[in-house]
Amino acid sequence: NPIIFLFFICYRALIFPLVIREGKPTPFFTFALALLFCVFNGYLQGRSLTTYASYPPGWLADSCFITGFLGWLIGMAINIHSDHILRNLRKPGETGYKIPRGGMFEYVSGANFFGEILEWFGFALACCTIESLAFALCTLFILGSRARQHHKWYLEKFEDYPKDRKIVIPFLY
Repeated sequence: NPIIFLFFICYRALIFPLVIREGKPTPFFTFALALLFCVFNGYLQGRSLTTYASYPPGWLADSCFITGFLGWLIGMAINIHSDHILRNLRKPGETGYKIPRGGMFEYVSGANFFGEILEWFGFALACCTIESLAFALCTLFILGSRARQHHKWYLEKFEDYPKDRKIVIPFLY
């Protein structure tokens, strides 16, 4: 279970920053809060999984773990694919905003957020700890709020924005 968590952190901390194109600068305060949250959450998840969580023999073959792992894996694939779509909206030298299309963006405005939410609920199911559930819920509320803001902005900015596209949860919200 700690391997799943470390894999995501390595992707977000090492791979993602290397492949993202230049964008708007992040204010230092926002960066500092995000760093503080990640350090605290990383400690909480790591401590929970290595010190307090205990799993019976055969846990990795349990349907709870397998379902959670598959949810995490599918969520991560959606997240990475959605990030790829967002990074490649504009060709080099182009400016302006575009409507994301393809993948889960056909269903929701916040496809990358949906992928990350699915990842962490899958992680919570695979781990079955209160700490992992707390992180999944925090992710849902924080990213759900951001997705709502993005959705509203898209609707205001683009007259041709797909009206049937949901905010962050396909077919529901």
